Amino acid sequence: MPGWNFADTWEVVAELLPDAIASVHGDRRTTWSEFDRRANGIAQHLLDAGVAEQDKVAQYLYNGPEYLESVFATFKAGLAPINTNYRYLDDELAYLWDNGDVVAVVFHGTFAERIEGLRERLPRIHTWLWVDDGSGSCPEWALPYESAAQAGTTTKVVGPWGRDGDHLLLLYTGGTTGMPKGVMWRQDDLFRSLVGTLNPAVKDEDPDDELSLIRGAVTAPGMVGLPACPLMHGTGLFTQLVVLSAGGCSVTLESRSLDIDELLTTIEREGVNTIAIVGDAFAKPMIRALDAAPGTYDISSLFMISSSGVMFSEASKQALLAHHPGMLIVDAFSSSEALGMGQSVSTAGGTSTTAKFTLGEHTKVITDDGRAVEPGSGETGRVAVGGFQPVGYYKDPEKSAATFISFEGRRYSVPGDYAMVEADGTLTLLGRGSVCINTGGEKVYPEEVEEALKTHEAVADAVAVGLPDDKFGEAITAVVELRPGTALDESDVIAHVKGRLAAYKAPKRVLPIDTIGRAPNGKVDYKRLKSWAADQVST
Repeated sequence: MPGWNFADTWEVVAELLPDAIASVHGDRRTTWSEFDRRANGIAQHLLDAGVAEQDKVAQYLYNGPEYLESVFATFKAGLAPINTNYRYLDDELAYLWDNGDVVAVVFHGTFAERIEGLRERLPRIHTWLWVDDGSGSCPEWALPYESAAQAGTTTKVVGPWGRDGDHLLLLYTGGTTGMPKGVMWRQDDLFRSLVGTLNPAVKDEDPDDELSLIRGAVTAPGMVGLPACPLMHGTGLFTQLVVLSAGGCSVTLESRSLDIDELLTTIEREGVNTIAIVGDAFAKPMIRALDAAPGTYDISSLFMISSSGVMFSEASKQALLAHHPGMLIVDAFSSSEALGMGQSVSTAGGTSTTAKFTLGEHTKVITDDGRAVEPGSGETGRVAVGGFQPVGYYKDPEKSAATFISFEGRRYSVPGDYAMVEADGTLTLLGRGSVCINTGGEKVYPEEVEEALKTHEAVADAVAVGLPDDKFGEAITAVVELRPGTALDESDVIAHVKGRLAAYKAPKRVLPIDTIGRAPNGKVDYKRLKSWAADQVST
């Protein structure tokens, strides 16, 4: 076996635990043998459609069994899955699928009308698999996903090129500047980084027989995991890759927006052991529901709540732990292109500090002039993580070279997070050196919002900043310089942006200012404008 590959591993799990449950979605329960067989059907359909090795397959799906099934199928066939943000509008989707060289798309039926208007712009895509969600009939240009899945047999499906640990998973991320870019994860690196957290033996560079490790480790059904956040994001997907690789079961919610009652009821009904959330945006409504109805929801099956990538306050962690003191809350300091930078583990009565993390095994903090930050020095630097990391950004060698660097003879991923190293060796996270806005777990580039704002007839110049928000972590706030003789209609400007970008990228507030105050080189002082906007909102 040439390196770790998720398909090989999951096929072993299906062989060992054929009758165990692999996925649950409402009343629908899929055993591991069914999961494997259905993925074989999708993989064979893609191969029959004429795909080539490492062709790209997009998942344009809400959470549900088809998401992980189709990812399994792409791994089986030696193809590369690409996540698709289902909040994107036409231009964003066209850019993503064109940039990613997508040839096949698995999509929920509710997206058929949007796709219909895009197909002529995407001639490379030759295969469309329609997932019936009750929203209408299958378009004539697509094939019902269920037909392909049900055609699957127990015969293992492998492309003529075989499988390899070098085969990719592409995780498109908002990043901090420019358009979304595809993080290229070798399956071998991703498997070692993720599954190695449960079974350190998989991190060995050259195990004698990789699959024998799985056979020895998977002796009974594993944990039950629930991604409360979307599988289209790394936090949701990566946690479930771990769950399934350990012979577990992935439970998805039927609601397409956060339904706290459904979440808490499902945890109790399915005996969920671990959930993936997005910081305070999920934690605070969970706390409100638990506080409002003591004893209504039994969450005693949980042994871990995990979150990554957004602010997760210690006060929220302790409020959750008050309802179940026996569980752990793991706040992972990671990004799409850098896993394992650090983590904070909270327990009942713990005294962890918000935004303070224990350094990961391969983590360093590097100053802008290329030195390692010494603990307790008070210096700041960019967080760099080594070990098993991506190979770069898809078709973007310039950004790859800037993010994936060599330091002291080793390769590191440096996505741009700034931090200090305290005397005790812990990290105090300061935030991105860039001006990326993180709202409700979504990364939003200010430049993209600003360009949409500046197409409004009343707006001469604009800047987008993120202000603290209890619900979303950060709320997008626009600071606009109006054209002479115009007046601000805040609701009209917000609606204008929503007509051009996904709704979550639209500002919550629009604040007029006399002048943006750009420097001669066109740069803007985001820190000053963010402070100004905060003052305006608070008065």
